[in-house]
Amino acid sequence: MKSSLTAEVLTGLQSTPPQISPKFFYDEIGSKLFEAITLLSEYYPTRVERSIMLKHEKEIALAVNGCDILLDLGAGNCEKGSQLFDSIRPKKYRALDISKDFLELAITDLQKRFPSIEMQAQVCDLSQPLELSDLAGERKLFFYPGSSIGNFDPQSAHSFLSQIAQFCEGKGGLLIGVDLIKNTDVLNQAYDDALGVTAAFNLNALRHINRLIGSNFRETDWAHFAFFNTSKSRVEMHLKAVRDVVITLPGTTLEFKAGESIHTENSYKYTQETFTELLIDCGFKTIKTWSDEQGYFLVCYASAEH
Repeated sequence: MKSSLTAEVLTGLQSTPPQISPKFFYDEIGSKLFEAITLLSEYYPTRVERSIMLKHEKEIALAVNGCDILLDLGAGNCEKGSQLFDSIRPKKYRALDISKDFLELAITDLQKRFPSIEMQAQVCDLSQPLELSDLAGERKLFFYPGSSIGNFDPQSAHSFLSQIAQFCEGKGGLLIGVDLIKNTDVLNQAYDDALGVTAAFNLNALRHINRLIGSNFRETDWAHFAFFNTSKSRVEMHLKAVRDVVITLPGTTLEFKAGESIHTENSYKYTQETFTELLIDCGFKTIKTWSDEQGYFLVCYASAEH
């Protein structure tokens, strides 16, 4: 496991431009830092998405029309998924995420509050194919909030959504949150807050990688850098070297000059039209959408049923 992670990190750092996967944000510290980000005034997606879900709760429940199992993708602390329990009324709940300890703690607490719902934690990397063979034939509702789909490049997003459409097998669908293109200043501030919480979240990926593979990144050698790339319709996050640095990894060393950066995350933004077209192209049959008055955010229910 350690050798494969080392190879993955090294391949990313040696690519052009250098990069590391955003999955390395999410150890226990990173998960808690992201929780803090969602509370910031600059970071609108969580707040606006929740307002849409509350305002249209009955319409969403009617569109979903029940499920055997609610599959909460990138579940984190399971708070968003559990907010659907009263309206959707799933028989089973499965939380999927990459941070094992954080996820299992959340499930343990949730099961006490909702003892009638069968619950399970599944540790997985959403950038890899999902393993859900034990759920064949069940009516599934996949839940993917927070515009996390924006972390996938267009080709990977298409593959990911097509996989989910196939899992639904004509029974069930996907409830997903999507961040929309908007004023550039609003987007830039959402990913570079005044308190520096997003910066700490970005830098924590280096600390996490050190722990996983035994590298020697120092957070003080790097600075958070985020901006909206208009031509690619995405916010980019980078870690920029503030001085010349030499990084030691198992078996090798890498050099970065001051000003060189490591690309850590993309967050693609869509229009309602382009995202609806994407869902249909991935195999979903009917799409229902809800948005806020400002047009900041979109909630979609994509059904795989005819």
